[in-house]
Amino acid sequence: MWLKPVPSCFSMLKPYCSATPPPPTTLKFITAMKTTEEPDIGIFCYISQLPGYRGILKQRYSDFMVNEVDAEGNVVHLTNLDAPAETVKEIETKTHDATSKDYTTEIESFRSLVDPDDAEQLEAIINQINSGSEDSILPIVLSPDHDKSHRTAVHNFFKENFKFLVTDTVDGPDASSKCIRVRINSGGQNSRGRNSRKRKERGDKPFDSRGSDDWSENVGKFLRFHLYKENKDTQEALGIIGKMLGVQPRSFGFAGTKDKRAVTTQRVTVFKQLASRLAALNDRLIGIKVGDFCYVKEGLVLGQLMGNRFTITLRGVVADSEDTIKASAIALGKQGFINYFGLQRFGSGSVPTHLIGATLLRGEWKSTVSLFLDPREGEKNAITEAREYYKETNDIEGTLRQLPRHLVSEKAILQCLKKCPGNYLQALKAIPRTLRMMYVHSYQSYLWNHAASMRVQKYGTDRVVLGDLVYCKGNETEKVSEVVSSECLDENGNDTLDPIDLDDISGTNLPEERLNLVKAVTAEDILSGNYTIDDVVLPMPGSRVILPENDIADVFHDLAKKDAISLTESVHNVKEFSITSMTGSYRRVFQKPMDFEWEILKYIDANKPLVDTDFDRIAKTEPSSLNGDGRLDDKTKQSECLDNDIGLQTDDNGAKAKGEELPQAESLCDTNPQETQTALKLSFTLPASCYATMAIRELLKTSTSVAFHKTLN
Repeated sequence: MWLKPVPSCFSMLKPYCSATPPPPTTLKFITAMKTTEEPDIGIFCYISQLPGYRGILKQRYSDFMVNEVDAEGNVVHLTNLDAPAETVKEIETKTHDATSKDYTTEIESFRSLVDPDDAEQLEAIINQINSGSEDSILPIVLSPDHDKSHRTAVHNFFKENFKFLVTDTVDGPDASSKCIRVRINSGGQNSRGRNSRKRKERGDKPFDSRGSDDWSENVGKFLRFHLYKENKDTQEALGIIGKMLGVQPRSFGFAGTKDKRAVTTQRVTVFKQLASRLAALNDRLIGIKVGDFCYVKEGLVLGQLMGNRFTITLRGVVADSEDTIKASAIALGKQGFINYFGLQRFGSGSVPTHLIGATLLRGEWKSTVSLFLDPREGEKNAITEAREYYKETNDIEGTLRQLPRHLVSEKAILQCLKKCPGNYLQALKAIPRTLRMMYVHSYQSYLWNHAASMRVQKYGTDRVVLGDLVYCKGNETEKVSEVVSSECLDENGNDTLDPIDLDDISGTNLPEERLNLVKAVTAEDILSGNYTIDDVVLPMPGSRVILPENDIADVFHDLAKKDAISLTESVHNVKEFSITSMTGSYRRVFQKPMDFEWEILKYIDANKPLVDTDFDRIAKTEPSSLNGDGRLDDKTKQSECLDNDIGLQTDDNGAKAKGEELPQAESLCDTNPQETQTALKLSFTLPASCYATMAIRELLKTSTSVAFHKTLN
């Protein structure tokens, strides 16, 4: 089906200050809203006037590949799955008493105490010890147990019958359940090894702490490795690895979160773990591989990256001619795209994150809590029922039992309200800081997008104009006193990374730009030709940024005024929810893809990948060490066929969004081979905080919204 491209901004741009004011940001309006569209968040314009065409993004998740670019500019690839020769030695007391006795009777007694599956797990771990493979034994987690007295009985059973094992309690799959974790007691029969210390002796840390207490002093305490994953988000993948290793999530460090529906490779660090232990997991991991191990002195933290390298395949391309495709690709490489904050920044739920940000900035704490907790459209029935239950009964405990774990904000608010009824501000502060700050940053992004569209509409995309803001060059820095970081720094000067900024973005700007100075362009600058359109920036509002010295500045103030928000005064004294207490930052209006390459491909079988992944390349060189045909586990590859329906990452709370993804075409796995089709393969690098979907939007001249791409099916 041929789809008419969206016209250029010059013929369709809606003014930011329309004659009819937008509806007020009341609860009734927000709750009734459906999917956010690009015009809602200020995305109107394109750079080139070339026609667009049809193209399907992420028909298969392997059509979207992301390789992290580290802080030194190296593209991160998975190249080796083997652990290096270990230079790290953990000092442990071996367990011998398990091999000196037949535990059949004890296992049968245990079988009467727990589920059959749990007894099978215990028998398996004892058999492993008896076989002499103690070093590779991983912890086991028993079935969820709501009964504390029963859990106590299980703990006591292990103390009495299996002194070479030790237990502790971990969170279960829901708020009201717990699970018992069982591990080797490295201290041996005396049950006083490093892992069996009483909680008060561990400084109230959980059983596993973060890693080995016994570590060679001359070796870095962090194991760095490359994490390769397919169709899984970063937290999910690390959660699986952490469970297998028996370590807590805080043991891992990474520079940026990568999206689920993609094939991605990134660097990760873990505290005091042996490479051999992680490498041994590869045989058991599905859709995940780890490799390229080395020991380093410091762990990774959010923001320690330069950007991402993207390899994107657009399938089912239909255009007037191949020349149209070529011309648009060439134009994207030369002219770039408008550096909008994409839809991912604003969540995919029915309550956009910038509207929550607006209520926070106004200090409407109770209304903000209602936005989080009230029923809303488009959610799964179970979530809707939980929200309605709370609205009708105000039963916090009952609602917490019903809400799924991924609704982090809602659960944090309710747990706080349970302890402090009516303290809505405190409840909002109970939301994890990175998450709660994302709402205010989202509102800043909303203002920025509208200002960028007005800048393009009013002054075009080919020249600098009087009053534009630019990064200073050379000795001009001496003339400017305003010093502001250039991307996402919070009011404390700390790097921030929004959870919703995932696969097609990175969370912070290039390190070398962080201390750049900004100035307004003068008539002298224009005459000298020192600055080009690529130098133009716009501010993310804050206390230490300057606004353009032309009428684009009015966009920020007028739009904020409509939302009853002042950019210069705060109506409350809660600094973290006040723009006037934030530093602010700058963002380039136009962005060119770096190291840009493109290729037109022809294909018949829509089920075949068109580009090799990192793991595919390893499989070609080491096929004997991999599964079957050298690819990832069959379950993983099958899921790519079965999971090609509309791949929405539903953001049930409008906050912990994994990004509003471009959905895939309906699964083609069971269809006959099609006639020859056209695909466009794009490879490019973007600096941190840039959205690859905005580059694709410039190419196709179509919306990146889920609602639009559903029509491609």
